[in-house]
Amino acid sequence: MEIKGSKVFLTGGSLGIGKATAKMLVDKGAQVVITGRNKERLESAAAETGAIPMVYDMADYEAAQTVLNQAVEKMGGIDVLINNAGIGNFPTLEDLEIEHFEKVFSVNVFGLAMLTKAAAVHFRQQNYGNIINIASTAALKGFARGTVYASSKFAVRCMTQCWQAELRKHNVRVILVNPSEVTTAFANPERKERDTTPKKLRSEEIAHTIVSTLEMDDRGFIPEVTVWATNPWE
Repeated sequence: MEIKGSKVFLTGGSLGIGKATAKMLVDKGAQVVITGRNKERLESAAAETGAIPMVYDMADYEAAQTVLNQAVEKMGGIDVLINNAGIGNFPTLEDLEIEHFEKVFSVNVFGLAMLTKAAAVHFRQQNYGNIINIASTAALKGFARGTVYASSKFAVRCMTQCWQAELRKHNVRVILVNPSEVTTAFANPERKERDTTPKKLRSEEIAHTIVSTLEMDDRGFIPEVTVWATNPWE
């Protein structure tokens, strides 16, 4: 895919991986609409990256079609959907409540699925498109206190595989990216970016992965890619 001139809709673009990816895509000549819940933070990210801001809460999945259509109108089309927005909570099994599932799945699974459904309408009509779902290494293996978060990412991995089977015949590439631990604001109550360290992944490594998968010629695609820090223990 040629990045220059492409039209990208990216969720969770205010911070971290989303913000870094938006900047990289804009620098390569793409139009990018980014979403986020916090208007001030979103507009700041848009000013830094050159992206177009659109306030949207992924948990409001009933608004998915409207929001997607608005993004298409702003850009004059859509070539790529990047499902980056996600949240997590990490209770022990003994502290687990149904509300933990409802909150996380409303964003990570239900909201993601409904937004992708909306994008798929456009991709089928134009017989072309790209969907990138940002999951996690938690989509590959569970961990202590990961009941809610890991299960949501397992679901994203499963949905990705289902959509690959459905959409390949429509020339739509569906790609899963599994980051390992990245120094972002994820799960930080203050929503502040964590300091980078020499041995852990930065948002830029994941942004590079996302952009690289898109840049492959349209005749092929990478179904799934996992990114680990090389040696975080040294």
